[in-house]
Amino acid sequence: MAEVEEQGKKPNEEYTDDSEEEDTSEEEPKLKYERLSNGVTEILQNDAASCMTVHDKFLALGTHFGKVFLLDIQGNITQKFEISSVKINQISLDESGEHVGICSEDGKVQVFGLYTREGFHENFDCPIKAVALHPQFSRSNYKQFVTGGNKLLLYEKNWLNRWKTLVVHEGEGTITNVQWRANLIAWANKLGVKIFDMTTKQRITNVLRDDATLRPDMYPCSLCWKDDTTLIVGWGTSIKICVVKERNPTEIRDLPSRYVEIVSAFETEFFICGLAPLVDQLVTLFFVKENSDQEGAVMPDEEFEARPRLDIIQPLPESCEEISSDALTVRFFRDNECRDYRLEHSEGESLFYIISPKDIVVAKERDQDDHIDWLLEKKKYEEALMAAEISFKNIKRHDVQKIGMAYISHLLETGDYDTAARKCQKVLGKNMELWENEVYRFKTIGQLKAISQYLPRGDLRLRPSIYEMILHEFLKTDYEGFATLIREWPGELYNNMAIVQAVSDHLKKDPANSTLLTTLAELYTYDQRYDRALEIYLRLRHKDVYQLIHKHNLFSSIEDKIVLLMDFDKEKAVDMLLDNEDKISIDKVVEELNGRPELLHVYLHKLFKRDHHKGQKYHERQIGLYAEYDRPNLLPFLRDSTHCPLEKALEICQQRNFVEETVFLLSRMGNCRRALQMIMEELEDVDKAIEFAKEQDDAELWEDLISYSIDKPPFITGLLNNIGTHVDPILLIKRIKEGMEIPNLRDSLVKILHDYNLQILLREGCKKILVADSLSLLQKMHRTQMRGVRVDEGNICESCHGTILPSDMAQPFTVVVFHCRHMFHKECLPSSGAIPGMQFCNICSAKKRGPGSGILEKKK
Repeated sequence: MAEVEEQGKKPNEEYTDDSEEEDTSEEEPKLKYERLSNGVTEILQNDAASCMTVHDKFLALGTHFGKVFLLDIQGNITQKFEISSVKINQISLDESGEHVGICSEDGKVQVFGLYTREGFHENFDCPIKAVALHPQFSRSNYKQFVTGGNKLLLYEKNWLNRWKTLVVHEGEGTITNVQWRANLIAWANKLGVKIFDMTTKQRITNVLRDDATLRPDMYPCSLCWKDDTTLIVGWGTSIKICVVKERNPTEIRDLPSRYVEIVSAFETEFFICGLAPLVDQLVTLFFVKENSDQEGAVMPDEEFEARPRLDIIQPLPESCEEISSDALTVRFFRDNECRDYRLEHSEGESLFYIISPKDIVVAKERDQDDHIDWLLEKKKYEEALMAAEISFKNIKRHDVQKIGMAYISHLLETGDYDTAARKCQKVLGKNMELWENEVYRFKTIGQLKAISQYLPRGDLRLRPSIYEMILHEFLKTDYEGFATLIREWPGELYNNMAIVQAVSDHLKKDPANSTLLTTLAELYTYDQRYDRALEIYLRLRHKDVYQLIHKHNLFSSIEDKIVLLMDFDKEKAVDMLLDNEDKISIDKVVEELNGRPELLHVYLHKLFKRDHHKGQKYHERQIGLYAEYDRPNLLPFLRDSTHCPLEKALEICQQRNFVEETVFLLSRMGNCRRALQMIMEELEDVDKAIEFAKEQDDAELWEDLISYSIDKPPFITGLLNNIGTHVDPILLIKRIKEGMEIPNLRDSLVKILHDYNLQILLREGCKKILVADSLSLLQKMHRTQMRGVRVDEGNICESCHGTILPSDMAQPFTVVVFHCRHMFHKECLPSSGAIPGMQFCNICSAKKRGPGSGILEKKK
């Protein structure tokens, strides 16, 4: 529970240990408190507060010695009125704050203007406990007020400027409280609460009090209007919320036009001293009594007054929910009773005044600054920072950056260095001075590594020495981390030469450290010393070597390092060399690889794959390289190359006894018979021999093949199975010796017969198709030639290029029209030629289309 801090405690004031206990609750309070001081302190030193009313502009305080003070919001005295010598019971202000009504225990009632002394002054023969002005009292037609003593009197000024009195209610004891809102007056006596409608001049309800055993003078009724139709009643431990509603016109009859509905009624734990609305909630001031449980007490069950409580509750129809509860340490609270406390509120803003005889405490809703204060007090720095960032326009006492700095300090104290470093980015922003201070603070606690990855590295940068300090720290303890920073940080952040020197010094102690060597190569790259970086990458066989060469065009630097590149990655190296022939010539590469023929073969092989002609002068050399390192690709090379010397290739293949390659070369050189002989004698592969004979399609080769195979039954079987489509099988069958046993002879003969039948069927089928097609085309041609041909003025003679029809159609003329649609005048055609009576189209004959398919002759 929150407590009001004791300020200016005098030696004779009561002091209790529990009033100074620290609040350890994790729930944030809803209200904050401060004492109303300045002039109030001076007043309450010699007097005691009895009542107070609140206006948006000022406060009006009544005392036990009959004085009324007007105070500003800070508690400074602005005006003082000597009203009586005894207790002021109630003060009432109109809405404008220009008129005040005051009543006292000795029966005095005064109603006057604060800026004009004219008004109402009356002395009654009984104590007047309550007074209430019409809310619009300052307006001439609303000069009305009520007083409450042993009866409720309504005073109204008539047109003669005289006060007319009306008894609203009497006969139920003393009126203890009156509250006027709009056209409704609520008052309380010992029996209950009544509401009077000024519009109809009728009493519309009577709300009975629940606990009749409580003395009304000791436990007075608290009344508070929430709005123009909602009255909150608190009495003893009971709270009721009453709503004034309009009655249905059909139900009125002799009843008032309005009625009251109690929408919420519930009991509380303690005695109610005051009520005030807070949106849809209630602020409630409680008087608390506790039983003595201290050891050694004379009367253990004796009750004593505890600190009053200010609770915020949420009303429900038959109960309430506690939102917050604060125990208030007011001065001399041990001497106070329930009737000594009052709760007043300012409707313009959420201000609540707790009045006791010797103390006035102001409660107000906590703002964002207060929320942040509480979060910081509870060390919830992250939430405080978030709240400040969200409401940075509304906070007045706090600074987002200062909260962030406090959060960073807290994280460092708790050892959460990574989070602290990460928050630096958000908190420090673009303040380079703060950044540098934080870096040095991290250095002091030995946590430079934590902050390294969050340092500014864009347009805003720290001094180079800061980055160098961190790099040196990593270089001492963490080579991998150092390498990561070099890769991630731009080279412009630090003095590159200084870091290169530092790395070189460390390499003297550990010259084979690959991490340091790689990092040094990257530093040389930043410094544009690419040749040195390239040397290190090649030495380490680093994957980035090819990227470095391409990116910085280092081809001139690798002319003497081609072997190293090939040893590292043949495929990538060859691709790079071939892609950049304009920068490193083929001749240069061949020269460098002369001592490494296996690498030279890889290069020349890929070159040949890309272009069969670029490396033609090395084709002779490639024969030996293929024979030595890649025989499977030798035959494809010999087939595709047109620049390969066949004699040299044949020599190499014969030396190495490469039969297939030798056969190919012999056939390519025209020595097919020798090639066939090698297939038969060395490969002994009849299928390959037959395939070779088919490719060459030479009758002499077939004869040689048959002659060689005639005494070899397996070869005869192979020939019988494959020869039928190229050579007449009878030639082979006649030469087979009688009595020779040939494997699968019957199957082979059957296959020959089947193939022969198939050939006959194919020929017959082709013949039928040919005859059908010929007949179809002949019919089509006949139909075409039989069609008429339109001749009109638009046609011309293909010989003289004049119009085909004469201008005078009456004269006789002759036109010749060929089936090809060319037209001639009769006289423009040449003589019939060799065949009398047969004419041909000159144009189509010239184009070798053959003669026209006929001739049409038009005469007239």
